Amino acid sequence: MAASSRGQVLDLYRAMLRESKHFNNYNYRTYAIRRIRDAFRENKNVKDPVEIQTLVNKAKRDLEIIRRQVHISQLYSTDKLVIENQEESRT
Repeated sequence: MAASSRGQVLDLYRAMLRESKHFNNYNYRTYAIRRIRDAFRENKNVKDPVEIQTLVNKAKRDLEIIRRQVHISQLYSTDKLVIENQEESRT
């Protein structure tokens, strides 16, 4: 993988994780983070530049979906779950 595409992929990975942490709902937040990590790990050994570009384009579309879903989730917020309250007391 070329250095520029590696940097682009890492930036995209970080942006997706960062944006996913804005979900209000604990279950959506943890699911999105887990799926992002799994998808990037699954494709970490891809060497074909065309396939890498296809995956990058898909990830960009997914990032936009995450951004829209985060915005929607903030419009319809709910009470925090018990597990979220426990996590806050640990930090």
